[in-house]
Amino acid sequence: MLQPAEIQQRFSQIQQTINQAEEVTRNDQGAPADIRDCIQKIAHEMPAAERVMRSNDQNRIIECIDRLEEMGDDAKRMVRSSQPSPQVASVVTRVHDVLSDLKHQLH
Repeated sequence: MLQPAEIQQRFSQIQQTINQAEEVTRNDQGAPADIRDCIQKIAHEMPAAERVMRSNDQNRIIECIDRLEEMGDDAKRMVRSSQPSPQVASVVTRVHDVLSDLKHQLH
């Protein structure tokens, strides 16, 4: 199991990745609306997720990351079913990967 400081560091990296994804999908005029909406939904969850991360409650942290990772799965599926720009596809894949990686380290 990861230590609280490691979880905080990983979560900070996740926040940066999600911020980048939100910026890329917002600025890419060709980004499919469903992908843009999904990334915005993840970004919208981040303040509440940050509070959970600071709680150091392992069960709540795991539930929170699991929920975010499911949202990342949805975004990745949307990329596969549409034809976004390579930049959008890449950043969405990165969001999924960082969330999935933390999820697997927490379980």
